[in-house]
Amino acid sequence: MKQCQKILIVDDEDALREIIAQRLKRKGYEILEAGTSKQALAHIRDHLLDAVLLDIKLPDGDGLILLPKIKQLQPDLQVVMLTGNGTIESAIEAMKQGAFDYLTKPCNLSELEITLQKASEQRKLVLENTGLRQVVNRQIPECKIIAESPPMRSLLEMTRKVAQTDTSVLIQGESGVGKELVAKAIHLWSTRFNRPFIPVNAGAIPEALIESELFGHEKGAFTGAGAQKVGLVEIADNGTLFLDEIGEMPLFFQVKLLRFLESREFRRVGDTRLRRVDVRIVAATNRDLRSEINQGRFREDLFYRLNGLTLTVPSLRERCEDIIPLAEFFLNKSDKLSAKDYILLPETKEQLLSYDFPGNVRELLHLIERGKILANQGKIRPADIWPEKLGQVSKSASKSENGFGDLFSDNHQPSLEELEKYYILSTMNRAKGNKTQAANILGISVRNLYRKLQSYGVNV
Repeated sequence: MKQCQKILIVDDEDALREIIAQRLKRKGYEILEAGTSKQALAHIRDHLLDAVLLDIKLPDGDGLILLPKIKQLQPDLQVVMLTGNGTIESAIEAMKQGAFDYLTKPCNLSELEITLQKASEQRKLVLENTGLRQVVNRQIPECKIIAESPPMRSLLEMTRKVAQTDTSVLIQGESGVGKELVAKAIHLWSTRFNRPFIPVNAGAIPEALIESELFGHEKGAFTGAGAQKVGLVEIADNGTLFLDEIGEMPLFFQVKLLRFLESREFRRVGDTRLRRVDVRIVAATNRDLRSEINQGRFREDLFYRLNGLTLTVPSLRERCEDIIPLAEFFLNKSDKLSAKDYILLPETKEQLLSYDFPGNVRELLHLIERGKILANQGKIRPADIWPEKLGQVSKSASKSENGFGDLFSDNHQPSLEELEKYYILSTMNRAKGNKTQAANILGISVRNLYRKLQSYGVNV
């Protein structure tokens, strides 16, 4: 479905705003209105826009003063100036400052529509040239967030707002919910969108190498350092540094990370020179960091430094309205092996909606991929997704494979920890004990998987 373009009309003449708004709404635009500079800036901070119609004369300021503020908040936003005959010179000056075009009042509405269409095409070109539409998620090929459910719509609204600031953000949520996708959205919706987005998986880097990976090293700094290396924080300069699985970061390095976060200064390993970068910090975790603090595994001061604002990504069972749209999104992704179309049969949709998805969006993606492989003539049946009926694991299978007994019985409501344990052990069983393969399916580090298996009493 074609996305509705969002236009902001900034003019203190109520009648003119109403005429323009009615015409554009009939053409399918979504319209926001503002009569002052203050109202306009509030809309621009809260909403991603496609274009702005900006009057040069406003009650609380000049449009020429407002224009650079708009460009600072949303650099790719195209601004069309509205001007009276006596201020055309000002409109031309505005174009020199980055305005897309100008129209004289009262403006011809047909000409206005053409100008807005050109402005929209210009914005798309800018976004493509800066690589905004080339962002790729490790599991989900497009950086697209499905948000049909109220919890996700609320999350995205908060994400848009925090993206316009440089506040550190902590993203919380279970494994597989899409925390990195939210982090990328923060980057893309910020003024840093045309600068690097550098993800760092704190749980995947060996402890002995984590300082070198982040801060870099000089040649000969340690055994094996045969050449100078630039660290990830330098590569992320002027962009966004995403610290994924921050709860996995070794305690000894948390002190150095805290010092860097406070000053944005660091030294490469083996170097005495102090270097400085300007990076936006976004961190993510599936752990309860307050519990980690109480158990001495995470520094409290680092927690408060990271936790400028917390975004919690809901689990898939908390956003049931998104299950089918997500499944169809994954279903209709281009298939290199076949050009055939896939459809979910009604009974398949029904069973997907009845499942709790302990592995969240990542699990749904893998199930749909399985369904595409096993589908007959593109029609995906429940058996194509699961070899047995969803959520109806037999007691004998549960006992023999995972020792779970009555986990799914009618008189027992499993806890989140039980579901996670079941999902991890089931994945290990499907991977035939291959821990690397299981960790890849689960989307966690092998070290994290080892620790969880040990906590379950599994011999690793």
